[in-house]
Amino acid sequence: MAKLDRLTIQGFKSIRSLEDFELRGLNVLIGPNGAGKSNFLSLFRLLDYLSRERLQLFVKEEGGPDALLFGGRKHSSNILVEIFSDGVCFRYPLSLDPDANTPVFSAIVTPGTPRWRVFHFLDMSLVRAASVRLPYAVDNNIEFQQDAANLTHFIRRLRKHHPDHYLRIIETLRLAVPFFGDFVHRQDNDTSRKMLELEWSHADDPDSVFGPSQLSDGALRFVCLATLLLQPTDLQPELILIDEPELGLHPYALTLLAEMLQHASDERQVIVSTQSADLISELEPEDVVVVDRNDGASIFTRLKRVGLSDWLEDHSLGDLWKMDVLGGRPGP
Repeated sequence: MAKLDRLTIQGFKSIRSLEDFELRGLNVLIGPNGAGKSNFLSLFRLLDYLSRERLQLFVKEEGGPDALLFGGRKHSSNILVEIFSDGVCFRYPLSLDPDANTPVFSAIVTPGTPRWRVFHFLDMSLVRAASVRLPYAVDNNIEFQQDAANLTHFIRRLRKHHPDHYLRIIETLRLAVPFFGDFVHRQDNDTSRKMLELEWSHADDPDSVFGPSQLSDGALRFVCLATLLLQPTDLQPELILIDEPELGLHPYALTLLAEMLQHASDERQVIVSTQSADLISELEPEDVVVVDRNDGASIFTRLKRVGLSDWLEDHSLGDLWKMDVLGGRPGP
């Protein structure tokens, strides 16, 4: 599918009205907590569920209609999403069904609407019980899963079928995690191993074998990000959404992350929500969208280098954000 050009959102969560908003290859949302960054990403989860005819499940998981409608049912009863891609408009009107015994949404979807395959690291805290740290079924490696649960098997697939991409991932990991040597791969003919967990070796001891518990949350998160963003383009989803990827990352790892985001956005479309001033300092102003909250509604403003040129001679984008030149800072 062609990249998304523009979108309109009305009545969804904190987004009262967002008209004809431009989407670029890389779109990095910044702003205070509660401004609406995650709500913007959540919209694409809605469309993903809608394309799989699981709308009511999404509504239930989100907390019911009041949690989805701007201002709740007291203020609105409809949601409208319009997405423009290569001259085609995909229209998604959702409205509460007045004849239903309990509040449910009915939806009219444009014929031929695409199947939204959305990847995200939402809620990817990588605590000890996170799925990426647990053994996983050997045969599940077709695509990198949203929660990275099949990381071990997907990495094995890349090593076997895409060695150049595998090597680039390893080299990037070693820059961010200097003690990382390589992933440990068991022989494929070991049929007794129906489940595998992530195993890796230390750079100073290639014969060593460590498990996922010996990787910090930040290191493991970076492994997941590098795998997602550096895998072959034809294996990536058309639209990549990541919420706060900077959690637990070293400042130098953020520089690498910015490079990977820009690389992925050359062929795919990337939408990121972040609170990291260091991360946006590595980006172009036009890649950054400032999200503010005004009278209960989210306001989205894409930065432009024009008007910031003088500031950028002496300051980074992150500095300007901290100085409240860009907006998107907590109010008084």
